[in-house]
Parts: sequence; C-alpha cells; structure tokens
Amino acid sequence: MAKRGYQAWKGNNRFLFCGRLIFGPDARSLLVTVALIVVPVVIFCVFVARNLLHEFPAYDAGYAVLVVAIAFTIHVLLLLLMTSARDPGIVPRASHPPEEEFSYDTSTRSEIGGRHTPSLTFPRIKEVMVNGIPVKVKYCDTCMIYRPPRCSHCSICNNCVERFDHHCPWVGQCIGQRNYRYFFLFVSSSTLLCIYVFAMCALYIKFLMDEDYPTVWKAMKHSPASVVLMIYCFVSLWFVGGLTGFHLYLIGTNQTTYENFRYRADNRVSAFDRGCLSNFIEVLCAEIKPSRNKFRAYVQDEIPRPPPVGRTRDMEEEPASSPRVKVEDDLDIGGDLLKISRRRNYEEVDEEMGGRNSNGLHQALSESELMVDSETDIPVIRTETKNSSRGRRSGSWDLSPEVLAASSLAAEGDIPSSQKPVPAKHAYPVISK
Repeated sequence: MAKRGYQAWKGNNRFLFCGRLIFGPDARSLLVTVALIVVPVVIFCVFVARNLLHEFPAYDAGYAVLVVAIAFTIHVLLLLLMTSARDPGIVPRASHPPEEEFSYDTSTRSEIGGRHTPSLTFPRIKEVMVNGIPVKVKYCDTCMIYRPPRCSHCSICNNCVERFDHHCPWVGQCIGQRNYRYFFLFVSSSTLLCIYVFAMCALYIKFLMDEDYPTVWKAMKHSPASVVLMIYCFVSLWFVGGLTGFHLYLIGTNQTTYENFRYRADNRVSAFDRGCLSNFIEVLCAEIKPSRNKFRAYVQDEIPRPPPVGRTRDMEEEPASSPRVKVEDDLDIGGDLLKISRRRNYEEVDEEMGGRNSNGLHQALSESELMVDSETDIPVIRTETKNSSRGRRSGSWDLSPEVLAASSLAAEGDIPSSQKPVPAKHAYPVISK
C-alpha cells in the first residue's frame, strides 16, 4: 500500500492533521512557550486591565487597554504557530549518492582478494561561485546531497535546511529560509508585548498613588499582581529584547546565527551582503519560496541502487598478459586436453576389443576426469580421417611433452600453482594425421 510523504518521512519531525503541520522532535516545548505568554497576559487582563476600564472616561478608552492586550497576544501566538508548524526549508533527500561525482582514487588502494584495487571516492567539498566569490559546499552523508550554499544539517531534526539559522528549542523547530521572517516577527512582537504589559502595570501603580495610596509601597502592596508582572516583563526583556537586537544586526549584515558563530574569527568577506537596506528587504519583504517537499503526496518505496562496481571489477581483474594468469590458463588447458586424450584412448581400446569390458573401463574413470567445463574455450584443432576398414571417424591428439608434464603435476597436486612451470607459447596441441 502506498504511503504519503509524511508517513515515510526519514527525519525526526512530527506531523499533525495528516501532514498539514510539521513540527520538530521537541514540539512539546511549545506548551511551555505558550504558557509563558498566555499566563502573564491572563493575569494582566484580570488584575490590571479590568481596573483600567474606567480610568479613561473619554470615549471609554479604558477598554482599548484590554482589547490591545488580547489582540497582541493572539498576534504573537499566531506568529509562534507559523514559525514552528511549517517547513523551515528542508532540502529533499536523495535515494543514492550523486553518481556523476564518482571517481577512482589510485593513490589510495584497498586490498580485495589479495589484489590491490583503486578505491571508489567522490569529492567531499566543492566550490561554487556566489556573487563572484567562491563558496564551499559540503556533501551530507545522511541526505546524500551536496548542500546548497548557507545550508546545514540539523542534528536534532535530522534534515538539511536551507539558510539554516539555528534550532530553537522554544519554538521546537529549525529556523531556516522559509520561517526566519516569522521567527523574527515573533521575537520582536514578544518584546513589544512585554513593554506594553510593563507600561500598563506601571501606569496602574501611578493611578493608585494618585488616589488612595500616596506612596509607592502602599500602591504596590494594594496590587501585587502589577509588581509580579513588572518583574516578569523586565526579566523577559533581557531575553527577547536582546534576541531582537541581535537579529536586527544579523539581518542588516545578511548573516545567520550559524554563520556568525562559526565564521566570526575568519573575518571573511560575505558573499551575500547586499547592503543594509537591501538585506532588510530581502529578509522581510521578499517572496517566500514554496516548500520543496510534498508531505501529503503518495510516495513509492525507493529501491536503493547498487554502487557502480563495473569499473571496480574491471580493475580488480589482472591483465591477460600477466605471467601468472598465462601460466594458470596454459595449465588448465593442458589438464583438460590430458583428460580428453585419456578418454579417446579408452574409447579406441574399447572399440578394438569389440566392446568387451567397456562398462568396466568407463566405471573406472571418475566423473571429474571425464568432464570438461562447457564454458571453457579449449583451442583444439581436430583432423578427422576416414578409416576404410571400419567405416568410422577417429581423431588423435599429439600433446607436447611440456604440457603433459605440467598438467600431470597440477592434477596430482605435487607442486603449488605458484611453482608450476610455464609452458612455452607454442605448447598447445599439435595436430598430426
């Protein structure tokens, strides 16, 4: 049965609603992030914004404090969902390594079957030109692809992500080309929400001091929720506010967090920097590319291709002109001819004796001596002569002494193959009538 793309997915991602939403493997951290946003806002709406409803009598402007807080919170949560529940720019995997990049390294040889053969390799790093500047791209062993420029493999999600920035545990997703904009808007909007809640709490403390609580201490004692929210927002601003400022710097210089931390000490010229204004337009206003993965499409089981071993086998074989191969071939041919000669001699004797004891003679010969491999080409030239007295055809073979001696020794196993004598080049069957 055919599976959908998200069912046969090889990464560590998690899917919801039949592949419509994709999350990272640590998607549970989203619950913590949502709680850190929603709980303070609920406390603010119940204990602070509700008391400010009648502080602005003109046009009932006090209701705007509550509405803005709720709307801003929904906006931040939507940005969080768009950051964590979409494809960050995952590069599809390949089913086999790039065959067009294969090469044979003769400097590094491996021993296979006692023979040295060149190893099959392909370059791990290549250089491509980006805006006139050479950029190195690396081969990914997991995805079996050459990563595009600015692409990196996330070890948590187990995917190669285009324009990889980092893996954020707070959103449970990689931050890459397709969700970096929403991540930046989420962080900056969270910063503004913290500032808004902090300011409204401080304003409420000011109203309390103007009415029945003349000192700061009495006003804070009357509204402890405002104090807790102000401390919470102040601490959060160090995190989300600092993160917003850092990413403003990265956008202005067209860097990623990964590039900034890894290549900071190199002082290299960036091939992607187009100027501050153009960089902001590229990140915040450019059209987002569609996903390269079809998570809901049906996919077929991929059959892994075997590596191209044709050339490897060819190079494993020794050349035909090798002395060792020639000796073995000559001895094999000599042994086969010797078996054929014995068989022919037995057949002639059998015919001369009038067929007597023919069965005994045949049974005395083992099958290994009478059998010739049908796949072996034996260079035999047979001259057939007609016998006038018997009306039959017979053939005879004259073997040179060198071949007979070498094959007899090889058959009896008296000497190893490495010490077998080398027959002369002309030591093949000589036919005589």
